[in-house]
Amino acid sequence: MSQLIAAHGGNLVDLLVAPAERDALKHEAAALPGWDLNPRQLCDLELLMTGAFSPLRGFLGRADYDGVCRDMRLADGTLWPVPVTLDVSREFVDRLGTARRIALRDPEGVALAVLDIDDVWEADREAEASAVFGTTDPLHAGTAWLLNRAGPLYLGGRVRGIELPQHYDFRHLRLTPREVRARFDKLGWRRIVAFQTRNPMHRAHLELTFRAAQIAEANLLIHPSVGMTKPGDIDHYTRVRCYEKLIGHYPEQTSMLSLLHLAMRMGGPREALWHAIIRKNHGCSHFIVGRDHAGPGNGSDGKPFYGPYDAQELVAKHQAELGIQMVPFQEMLYVQERAQYAPADEIQPGETVLNISGTELRRRLHEGLDIPEWFTYPEVVAELRRTHPARHKQGFTVFFTGLSGAGKSTLANALMVRLLELGTRPVTLLDGDIVRKHLSSELGFSREHRNLNVQRIGFVASEITKNGGIAICAPIAPYAAARKEVREMISQYGLFVETHIATPLDICEQRDRKGLYALARAGKLKEFTGISDPYEAPETPELRIDTSEMNPDEAVQRIVLKLENLGLIRPRG
Repeated sequence: MSQLIAAHGGNLVDLLVAPAERDALKHEAAALPGWDLNPRQLCDLELLMTGAFSPLRGFLGRADYDGVCRDMRLADGTLWPVPVTLDVSREFVDRLGTARRIALRDPEGVALAVLDIDDVWEADREAEASAVFGTTDPLHAGTAWLLNRAGPLYLGGRVRGIELPQHYDFRHLRLTPREVRARFDKLGWRRIVAFQTRNPMHRAHLELTFRAAQIAEANLLIHPSVGMTKPGDIDHYTRVRCYEKLIGHYPEQTSMLSLLHLAMRMGGPREALWHAIIRKNHGCSHFIVGRDHAGPGNGSDGKPFYGPYDAQELVAKHQAELGIQMVPFQEMLYVQERAQYAPADEIQPGETVLNISGTELRRRLHEGLDIPEWFTYPEVVAELRRTHPARHKQGFTVFFTGLSGAGKSTLANALMVRLLELGTRPVTLLDGDIVRKHLSSELGFSREHRNLNVQRIGFVASEITKNGGIAICAPIAPYAAARKEVREMISQYGLFVETHIATPLDICEQRDRKGLYALARAGKLKEFTGISDPYEAPETPELRIDTSEMNPDEAVQRIVLKLENLGLIRPRG
């Protein structure tokens, strides 16, 4: 049963059942309908069960959800800014019928909790995006997830936890709120300022956090999010190794590192308030809110989604009610004449400010350029270079797409030979016909099966790219949405070089040695791309090549020059 646990900083709602009840609940869960949690839901369930989301006792019901969207308050008036909901498919709800209790399972099928369902409703996800994020722009990461990936129906109800999700990494740093509070008590810490981050930390972050702790006369908790963050962020394994290197540069006995398995929504001001509540639940007395806290970047209009100090203003407005004090901080900049960092509003006229943006840091990593010590510590640079080597050492994917007979396989084979000649990385060819034979032999040519085939190619290519190899893919891949999904799948590990082989249809038909186009035009071959099924040409591929205008050697040379221009390969000699 849920119980309130008195601890450092207030009460926690603990949703894990008592050990004596665990076996019985696990046995019950085995007979219940089960929902397999996605990565975001796994993060949310873990923080519900550990009390990080206190006072929540489960996934929000309809009344609480409406109140949170409308005015950041649960139905009982408690301040809570971000919906924590369990979204599911319509098919799953149909299968449930009248059942009102389900098991919540991890990807391996292990029952982690039981949900007693109080509410089932169809959410207006556009209205939710507008209320919570202030936008329906798909460039907002939280909105994109909500509109494109979340299920249409929400289940609300009380959670009874059986066991926490298993983590095999950095176990010594994965502390629950109760464990963090116990550590504070053991160390005799009473005033603790927390710092939230989803990025590697450098010297500016150390200066910012150290100054914040001094101003608050508090000890420091470095508390990074290692669940779901923004697509394209540096992986948490690399970041945590960087944090471990950096923590040694603080004065002894002043600072502590712990990890938070939070699925961020990138919700700006509301998210900052949410982060403050979560840190209060971990026993912190102060919370650092920086410039554009949890901001997702720019929207389709090129402007930031939120103002630079919107988050600080919202947290300051509610800090008395929350019982945690905000420590506001501006950007820290390195002043060359002083040889030290200073807040942006303390820079004097005529002083030289040095700064390296995130984009510039990535460029220097990609190109193997120097990263100065005034910016970060050498040991942090070494960790970043281990997992983000110079671009000519990274894996990448060249993805050919085009009509049957356009010349994809010919160019893919020729490019493979050229890259093997260079000998810089392993090269794997995923030709459409070969993949159909060995990986997708059971699939037909319906839209669903074509997309599944392309997804399989994308998954294999992403694994090759992740492990530093070169993947050359040559399917027809007629649908733009499937290609976009593959691009997103691969781009988190390396560059995706889409190459549209734009050979005209009449030329493709002339080259057809198998007579497939003739069969399609005669109606004997159904769902044939370009005749009875559409081909959606890429709008902005990295390369567009018409093989009716150049021979294979010329075409491959153009691709090689593009790869050189992108820094993926270096010219010989």
